[in-house]
Amino acid sequence: MADMTLLPVAGGVEGGGLQDGVGSKKKKTMKSLYLTFFEAASDGKTRTCKLCGKSYCLTTATGNLGKHLNNRHPGYAQLADLQGNDPTQSTISSMFARNKKPHAPIRARTQVQQPQSQAQVQVQAQAKAGAQPRAKPAVDVDYVNWLLLRWFISSSFPPCALEDSTFVDSCKYLNPSVRLWPKEKAQEITLQVFKSMKDDVKASLQHVRSRFSIALEFWTSYEQIVYMSVKCHWIDENWVSQKVLLDVCRIQYQCTGSEILRVLLTVLQEFNIGSKILACTHNNSQHAIHACHELSLELESRKLPFCYIPCAARTLGTIIEDGLKNVKTVLSKIREFILEINSNQEMMEDFKHWTEVYQEGSWKLPFDHSANWNGNYNMLDVVKKTPNAMDNTVKKFDDIFGPRDWVLSAEEKSVVNSLHSYLEPFYKTTMNLCTCKLPTLGLVFFFMDHVFELINVCHDSSHQKLFENIARDMSKTARDFTSQAYNIYTFAAAILDPRIKGELIPETLNSTSNLEDARDHFVRDYSTIFQGTGNGYSTQDSTEDGGAFSFAEEIIRKRRRVSMSTAADELTQYLAEPPAPISTDALEWWRGHSSRYPRLSLMARDFLAIQGTSLDPEELFTSKGESIHKQQYCLPLSSMQATMCIKSWMQSGYQFSFQSTIIDFERLVESATAPDAVDGPECS
Repeated sequence: MADMTLLPVAGGVEGGGLQDGVGSKKKKTMKSLYLTFFEAASDGKTRTCKLCGKSYCLTTATGNLGKHLNNRHPGYAQLADLQGNDPTQSTISSMFARNKKPHAPIRARTQVQQPQSQAQVQVQAQAKAGAQPRAKPAVDVDYVNWLLLRWFISSSFPPCALEDSTFVDSCKYLNPSVRLWPKEKAQEITLQVFKSMKDDVKASLQHVRSRFSIALEFWTSYEQIVYMSVKCHWIDENWVSQKVLLDVCRIQYQCTGSEILRVLLTVLQEFNIGSKILACTHNNSQHAIHACHELSLELESRKLPFCYIPCAARTLGTIIEDGLKNVKTVLSKIREFILEINSNQEMMEDFKHWTEVYQEGSWKLPFDHSANWNGNYNMLDVVKKTPNAMDNTVKKFDDIFGPRDWVLSAEEKSVVNSLHSYLEPFYKTTMNLCTCKLPTLGLVFFFMDHVFELINVCHDSSHQKLFENIARDMSKTARDFTSQAYNIYTFAAAILDPRIKGELIPETLNSTSNLEDARDHFVRDYSTIFQGTGNGYSTQDSTEDGGAFSFAEEIIRKRRRVSMSTAADELTQYLAEPPAPISTDALEWWRGHSSRYPRLSLMARDFLAIQGTSLDPEELFTSKGESIHKQQYCLPLSSMQATMCIKSWMQSGYQFSFQSTIIDFERLVESATAPDAVDGPECS
């Protein structure tokens, strides 16, 4: 592939190269053409562009004036030709004139027979062999392609979109000289960018000193190909939560646990982090559970701590689906009504009028009618809170358009009202998860425990049987979650959240045996990290042999016992203090207390990175996930991995690079918005 300039360079008309008299004459003509677009100021020291008012010293070389015209006013020669050489009098009609032929070069004659316009002289001069080349366009075509490539990747467009005829025509309209890369070249460059940025991600992970937690997600594209994303989470030394997408991998047909494990191990080995993985959060599928179980056995055989847990957000989504499954028909009716309101301005105004008349609240229109949990709850909310406005709007438009299947029976309204009250705490829980800055595992367990307590509560005795059936299905999902998610590692992650500790941890997880196991793990793996106090002897085992070191080893063992006791006291003291307020930023708290608990803070950095959800809760419960799912569904195999990874890496702060060279997009944009930076002396 040919080398491409990556940094902005000066653009403009290049001078010189003309040796004969004819060439000199043409160069003089070009000079007078440039001056046509500038007028001398009354002070006799400056000349000003008639098109934009930019001023230059009178001594500025005409070549720089030409650069200004080429960069700021491309097509100025045609403008002069159309407007009788008065560049200040352009008209809209000239842009859209019927049957107007493009301005094409004319073959130059050997001798000039008649006086010609200066624009015609310029065109003829450019056509002659050896004459000065045509002015450089206002933008470098490669710069345009780099900017477009970044846009396409950020929007998850496939490379073939670059060849869309409408898009190409639009670019040509803005600048006829632009030549877009063919899709093959764009795809090749995208793959090169993917490779270069992947190397940067690998290198950055090698400097991380804490343990990693990973999250697995799966989806199927329009080509019926199953993909798995592997995202890595950790907390850095400044107590900032970090995450980066490691890879998007194709999973072969049948998507078995063995195949998932094989692909996952390949990713961990490629990024050289297999020995630093502490936990994996999966999407609750049986194949993912099988793969994580096998990975657990593999790491345990190497005496490496590891746990795997289900996604709390997907569990909560399943519980909510159990609650909604008996009202799917009613939800469809309500959604049809809301879709009609959103698309009919008259209905919208009528509905707002009735809400004011009956004082049924102030509503933001159009309504959210998406098929996710937020949209479904909004359906229930409308029926619950605006019964009169809804009835009057339906009645009016039934008279206009004929009866519609929007009217809810009294029984349906009663069920909706009861279900709305029952699911309202679930809605508040999901909104808290979506808006929480850092949903630590302890906080996620706190919310999930509250939901589990609500499952068997029925708010309306007249529908007791309905809610009993709902609660039965919900309870099974809850039990499955607790049996998979509650273990010694998740217990440690929960108590190390200063807002949760032992007081707000789920009762079924909070046990004496878990606390002792957590204490043993802390003393075994974190108490010997620091040097012993006092004389600075290391607390690590001596690797030297021979009797000469026996006395030193004895001292070391003694100091280790003191160190372990001190470390255990850190955990005891931490748990003895009351939890921090629930609004506290957990990482900010540890940043301020890490010097007080030096060993325990290292453990907290590892365990607080364990994810309670395998994906962002917003992607599951709100409309934010719809655009992401569309992108995941529509991208072809040839660009899925590179596009999704590069996009995620840019969002994580990694720089866009090509063949180990950073593409400075800010400078590319500056080169277009400030093209005169390389011009001659400029008057202020």
